[in-house]
Amino acid sequence: MARAKFDYTQEFDRINFRNHPELYQIGRGEQGVLSVEPYKSEILPHWRFKDPDTARQSSSKIYELFLEYLARNDFVGADMARKFLQMGYTRARRYANYRGGKKYATNPQKEPTPEAEQQARQQILPRHHDPVKAESAQIFKEVWERAKQHSTYQQLKAEHTKKYCS
Repeated sequence: MARAKFDYTQEFDRINFRNHPELYQIGRGEQGVLSVEPYKSEILPHWRFKDPDTARQSSSKIYELFLEYLARNDFVGADMARKFLQMGYTRARRYANYRGGKKYATNPQKEPTPEAEQQARQQILPRHHDPVKAESAQIFKEVWERAKQHSTYQQLKAEHTKKYCS
């Protein structure tokens, strides 16, 4: 089943998704991770990937929050924690592959037209390898995979999808 396109036009600054889980969209990947409150404010202060020790502490704390959300049957919170774990992996990987985490010569998302955005996505900067960030990424990936596969998470996700996304 294909998911509906993520709706970024919601008034995220006015919605408390703990009180209104029916408005929460799972989306693809990390969509909405920096918009959905109060979860963003609860999880973001713990999100760090500077080095493997920091990544271990961060991913452990975020996984602990993930389990707390699951214990409260709070799918939205658990999914947001899962998204932060995924984002820890993807951002650390980006920094492992590109100096300063900058992949493109210019930011494609700031281009005025779809054609200009596509052109900007062709201007990829040279890759390099940062083994410290690569190890941080691997730490987040392992915890993210554990969260995605957690049986209670899978059950709550199915229930949320059936109830609100059908």
